[in-house]
Amino acid sequence: MRARVAEGIAVENATYVAAHPRCAELAAAGREHMPGGVPMSWMVKWPGPFSLHVAEAHGAHFVCADGIEHVDLCLGDTGAMCGHSPAPVVRAVREQVARGITAMLPTADAAVVAAELTRRFGGARGAVRRWQLTLTATDANRHVLRYARAATGRDKVLVFDWCYHGTVDEAFATLEQGRDGTSRVVARRGNIGPPVDPAATTVVVPFNDVAALAAALARRDVAAVLAEPAMTNIGIVLPEPGFHDALRELKRAHGTWLVLDETHTLCAGPGGAVGAWDLDPDAVVVGKAIGGGIPIGAFGMTEAFTCAATVEVELEQVDVGGIGGTLAGNALSLAAARATLEEVLVEEAFGPMTALAARWTAGVQDVIDSAHLPWHVTQLGARAEYAFSPAPPRDGAQAAAADDFELQQYLHLQAVTHGVLLTPFHNMALMSPATSEADVDAHTEAFTQAAGFLTS
Repeated sequence: MRARVAEGIAVENATYVAAHPRCAELAAAGREHMPGGVPMSWMVKWPGPFSLHVAEAHGAHFVCADGIEHVDLCLGDTGAMCGHSPAPVVRAVREQVARGITAMLPTADAAVVAAELTRRFGGARGAVRRWQLTLTATDANRHVLRYARAATGRDKVLVFDWCYHGTVDEAFATLEQGRDGTSRVVARRGNIGPPVDPAATTVVVPFNDVAALAAALARRDVAAVLAEPAMTNIGIVLPEPGFHDALRELKRAHGTWLVLDETHTLCAGPGGAVGAWDLDPDAVVVGKAIGGGIPIGAFGMTEAFTCAATVEVELEQVDVGGIGGTLAGNALSLAAARATLEEVLVEEAFGPMTALAARWTAGVQDVIDSAHLPWHVTQLGARAEYAFSPAPPRDGAQAAAADDFELQQYLHLQAVTHGVLLTPFHNMALMSPATSEADVDAHTEAFTQAAGFLTS
């Protein structure tokens, strides 16, 4: 198959270049002033010898600079989970721009958004009810970790092996297995300029490993567990039965705060996995999707966590404590979030979105089975993903071991030349309220052709 992958990449590259002369021109112009010709480094990872450039985007489609329409199953890696430019958000943003964009003061939307976040993400006891706004989920994660250290006096943060929580330094750590069977915390592969040895700040254990989690927390040096309810960035890794129950009990027993990052797992339902699975965290982080495409993040805390974390914060020093940001909670982001939560990512939207993800999953799995490929598909609400292993992994290391960058690049490039965009960092498809069955079927057809080429 390796030879077919290389051959396929060559064929699809030629097709891509021929179809996108204007994107090529824009990429060349961009390289004069931007590394890789793009304004943000991750954009170089899109399939093809140069990046697509978007001319316009509406609903679940975008049109590139060459006038080619694409089905968008990436949706800004969840940032456009609402679909591109949903009408309620566009209306709210236009109205707010005319009234003011940012003032470092709240608007009437602030309390409404916070109350709705409590309703959705309050947890099993409705206890997560004290919210603060940021511009990104990364910022929210950083702020919560500062609060957890302040509340406990402990230095360490526990994360799960191969996790992802934005550009949080403590999360760029993995486990390295020694020949003697022991493991140690090391900087994640590709970690650029870590400020300190990750082992100084971070404890890492495998996802779904209750015994390792118990042993790590028993040392009582962990301020907070930072976790996605299900892993998503390394591929979808679902929690095993009883894992979240054990996590809840262990964090309580050892005086550790539990922070659940719902930035991607919002796909599980209107209240994310916290709502869908009746979880009971001490803090919740959300971001991306709740702004309908406008930058925003948020973190909510229980009353107990809030009181413990802020008891030492003096009013005179509140602006220099490492939490906050001039543009955080700005009027524009709040207007967009209110419209998104009240009119777009509503409960009624998630049923059809989840059904479309199931349709995508079934279509891809049928192709895998027919082609006798040793791959599998996993669904999490409105999100689904195929991976290059015969069975779903139980932890991040297993998921990472199944990765095949060259194969992934071929499949993504082939999909793009057939008018379908997947998330470039993995093989993920996300459904929006604007996604249709025809959009899903367009990917299934492209995937069918790719599998046929690889196995012919």
